[in-house]
Amino acid sequence: MTPARIAIDARKLHDYGIGTYVRNLVREFARHETPEQYVLICQPGDVAFVQSLGPRFEALVDRSSNYSVREQFSVPLDLRRARVQLFHSPHYVVSPLISTPVVITIHDCIHLRFPQYLPHRAAHVYARTFMALGARRARRIITVSQASKEDIQHYLHTPSEKIEVIHNGLDGRFLEPPDEENVSRVRDRFLLNSPFVLYAGNIKPHKNVDRLIEAFALMRKTGHEDVKLLIIGDELSKYPGLRRLVHRHHLHKHVRFLGFVPDTTLAALYRLAQAFVFPSLYEGFGFPPLEAMASGTAVVTSNVSSLPEVVGDAALLIDPLDPAALAAAMSQVLGDDVLRADLVRRGHIRAQAFSWARAADDTRAVYRQVIDG
Repeated sequence: MTPARIAIDARKLHDYGIGTYVRNLVREFARHETPEQYVLICQPGDVAFVQSLGPRFEALVDRSSNYSVREQFSVPLDLRRARVQLFHSPHYVVSPLISTPVVITIHDCIHLRFPQYLPHRAAHVYARTFMALGARRARRIITVSQASKEDIQHYLHTPSEKIEVIHNGLDGRFLEPPDEENVSRVRDRFLLNSPFVLYAGNIKPHKNVDRLIEAFALMRKTGHEDVKLLIIGDELSKYPGLRRLVHRHHLHKHVRFLGFVPDTTLAALYRLAQAFVFPSLYEGFGFPPLEAMASGTAVVTSNVSSLPEVVGDAALLIDPLDPAALAAAMSQVLGDDVLRADLVRRGHIRAQAFSWARAADDTRAVYRQVIDG
């Protein structure tokens, strides 16, 4: 029997969300000697990465930009040239010219839930149109949480049996014992001489960082005056209101914006923090709380969307619209050593339930179901 040839769109290989998803899936596919052959549609600079995966992986270069008109024509041509039995798009854009059976991954419906956060109305129309087209065109839809599945059913009117929930995995580096030398180096580099709570993620409006700052101001009024707030997130210049909010609450000596940091630095910051706080209004999955739990950090997060599904009973859950509730939860974790130790223990156990190896096995099973028809 001829091995199945499967194409995967890997042009977003270096993105944080979708790139993390694609990188980890294909690495797991490469670790196991299964018969499938993979054609990765990629940017020119990623050919060496594809070749490093082994002889079952073939690079097919496509210079088209994501979300461009050109990709509507180039990707169907790529698939015809590659002679594949299946195409997996790890995001919602699928050209109507593709004749190959398609599996798509829809990570979340944030553009449909919060259209006000898109740059203009045309972006909302584009997202709504292509998500609906992709959902109809796909033989199967993979999504990363039950909460996202319910959103896909609601917004795209997709039948439940067409959607497969496959949780993301966790990068194993966060479960490894800490490199104490690196942790000490990060502590010294950032002058972390006081206890601090940590936020990591992007700082787009739905991440709710403004309410986190307000909650931090409230918490300081009830004690914990020596605690700092560290905010990790790039593109800060796009959201000047956050710095203005810090100054309005007279927190400029107590809140630090660190911008983007490498993964090794982030892992050390997780381990140094007294608590990790993630009050997002919406997540398709939510990697940061999972990474923090794996790193041995007590987590406070929102009681909405996929976050309760991800953290289980291993975090304090709060209403993200209520700064007072968030302030009280931070104060509780900081002031109760027994609670904090219990959250750390439960979090480490919970984090081990999320495996990229399992996600890859379940994804291959979806491929096989579609190919076998």
